[in-house]
Amino acid sequence: MATCSVDLAPLLGPNATAAAAYICNKFNDTGYAIDNTYLLFSAYLVFSMQLGFAMLCAGSVRAKNTMNIMLTNVLDAATGGLFYYLFGFAFAFGSPSNGFIGRHNFGLKSVPSTSLDYSNFLYQWAFAIAAAGITSGSIAERTQFVAYLIYSSFLTGFVYPVVSHWFWATDGWASAFRTDDFLFGSGVIDFAGSGVVHIVGGVAGLWGALIEGPRIGRFDHAGRSVALRGHSATLVVLGTFMLWFGWYGFNPGSFNKILGVYSSGTYYGQWSAVGRTAVTTTLAGCTAALTTLFGKRLLTGHWNVTDVCNGLLGGFAAITSGCSVVEPWAAVICGFVAALVLIGCNKLAEKVKFDDPLEAAQLHGGCGAWGVLFTGLFAAEKYVREVYPSRPARYGLFMGGGGRLFAAHIIQILVIVGWVSATMGTLFFILHKFNLLRISAEDEMAGMDMTRHGGLAYVYHDEDDSHKGIQLRKIESHPTPPSV
Repeated sequence: MATCSVDLAPLLGPNATAAAAYICNKFNDTGYAIDNTYLLFSAYLVFSMQLGFAMLCAGSVRAKNTMNIMLTNVLDAATGGLFYYLFGFAFAFGSPSNGFIGRHNFGLKSVPSTSLDYSNFLYQWAFAIAAAGITSGSIAERTQFVAYLIYSSFLTGFVYPVVSHWFWATDGWASAFRTDDFLFGSGVIDFAGSGVVHIVGGVAGLWGALIEGPRIGRFDHAGRSVALRGHSATLVVLGTFMLWFGWYGFNPGSFNKILGVYSSGTYYGQWSAVGRTAVTTTLAGCTAALTTLFGKRLLTGHWNVTDVCNGLLGGFAAITSGCSVVEPWAAVICGFVAALVLIGCNKLAEKVKFDDPLEAAQLHGGCGAWGVLFTGLFAAEKYVREVYPSRPARYGLFMGGGGRLFAAHIIQILVIVGWVSATMGTLFFILHKFNLLRISAEDEMAGMDMTRHGGLAYVYHDEDDSHKGIQLRKIESHPTPPSV
């Protein structure tokens, strides 16, 4: 603002200094309003991904568990909202703090401030519940409802916020937003969270699914894989498109603001970087979808829409880390390899008899890890300088930037896997030991909608018994034999 006043004062004549200060203050206020509106709109887009998760999960499970998985998605958002408000946001962004965890702004105390506004909380909360939604897919169709409530609260209120503090807070130990003492002289560039969100959710789901074990019937007595197909490809496709739509808030919105000028007086500014980020996101997803389509055709002989949807989402999960700092052509490479990673992870899961109904651990954990490595290889110097102007100009290994950024990203993967394993793995193990994790075999065979949620999600009869004509017998939880 001081620079604005100095530049403007000579043009205004008498009382120039006061007039310039007044005008520049108005511009400054407008800038805050534009950036906060942009961030709020992005938060709404990211929150709409919860509908995508709900539809994707519902379509990927059998009809008898639809009510259960839908309820867990609703409660991921509700439980996450309360616990992220009370603890999570403070642990993540409560500066000043140490490099491990934040310690201010519990319950949004001292918000708004010069560095944080309510829009920041809303946006980051939408990210936190996305991580919880990833985990719910891995343990679907066999998990007690109380376990969902416990893990979702713990993940959104503590586990995820600590990781986001490490890599996104201005004083996180590996953050690229630090002012000094960068990890390997570089810091970690995980722009929108291939590591922070996707690896966290994927590894948490991995441990939950491993400790619970596979669903009944997923593998036969000889150990061969048996497909337990979801009941609605329609819902899977609807959910995928909703997630695609929301990803335009997830990745471009991670700039947090749009009104930034890279070189004054030109058409090129942060708005251009926002647009480029949307393009790289799109290209990675599209490439991954097509690669999965033809790859699975060669392997199975089928054109499978569910596989294509998962491939698309795997491309998005991978590009999320480097979406703002890579060239569009590099995003194509990212998506291509992400599809191969997903196919390979699914093959490995079958070999070791790992059961994840939504392929969430493979998709988000495997493709997220590739995305973190990809950024360390392909981050472009020009874009790194623009998006992270305060950090040393360390960029991708394949782009001539040396290996420091790549090394920092290897460390990121290792510490996230270690942290989530130590916390969420332990939590799931404790729940298992106290018989709070998995439902009984009888409930699993009958389906949780009937045994835990009061009825099926779909009604296959006419509930109006008063009209004349052919009637369908009502479906009861415990039908009695018909009388003679």
